[in-house]
Amino acid sequence: MTVKDIVSAIERVAPLRFQDDFDNSGLQVGFPDADVRKVLVCLDVTEAVVAEAVRMQCQMIVSHHPLLFHPLRQVSDATYQQRCVVKALAAGIAVYSAHTSLDNAPGGVNFEIADRIGLVDPVWLKPGEDGVSGSGLIGVLPEPEKDSDFLARLGDCFLVENMRHSECTCRPIRKVAVCGGAGAFLMRDAIRAGADCFVTGEFHYHDYFENDGMLLAELGHYQSEQYTVDLLGRILERALPGLQVVLTSIDTNPIQYDAR
Repeated sequence: MTVKDIVSAIERVAPLRFQDDFDNSGLQVGFPDADVRKVLVCLDVTEAVVAEAVRMQCQMIVSHHPLLFHPLRQVSDATYQQRCVVKALAAGIAVYSAHTSLDNAPGGVNFEIADRIGLVDPVWLKPGEDGVSGSGLIGVLPEPEKDSDFLARLGDCFLVENMRHSECTCRPIRKVAVCGGAGAFLMRDAIRAGADCFVTGEFHYHDYFENDGMLLAELGHYQSEQYTVDLLGRILERALPGLQVVLTSIDTNPIQYDAR
């Protein structure tokens, strides 16, 4: 099969028209007609991930976060993005990224998060104008949970070493809003929707003053979206049974935590 076949399989689930205006989802490196037998799936494209793809004899990398978010002014070795492009091209490896196209897709990133939390009947927190896509989700837990217990369960589910959150007041948590990655832009939508808790990857400092009593749970950007690798892997395996799909073994979280 070809790069074009893999692109088509992904875009049947996450078409590029779903992506936000600022984004750069799509084919980043490589040629649509190039042959592909094995794909490496990852969250971030780094030099270590490109080296892993070379080692695993993959002809394509499929990531969530775009390698090329801003245009390149040169292709040399000045930045890690440039080095990744050079190394991928030299090894004949194509790179495709499904970013907000997958965030905003039915069954996409936020549905993966909602499913792992156990939310029932999630709906878009901010529906798109097309009536199909949207931003964030809101749903309910099968049974209310005490805020501290819910946070502890989130930490276990998403492997969060240090959970940042607003004050616990022993309130019951039943209605939960979620958004993978940097979801602070949806905080007012979550409040208007009556969420007891908003779970996302990143909040701003002042959001903690302006949460109107809603519990804020900040997982970390990487932690909130890490299972997107599994999601992309399933999409490819279901659509293209003959394709070898390998999930990266590299933890690309650039943020480290100092245990004191």
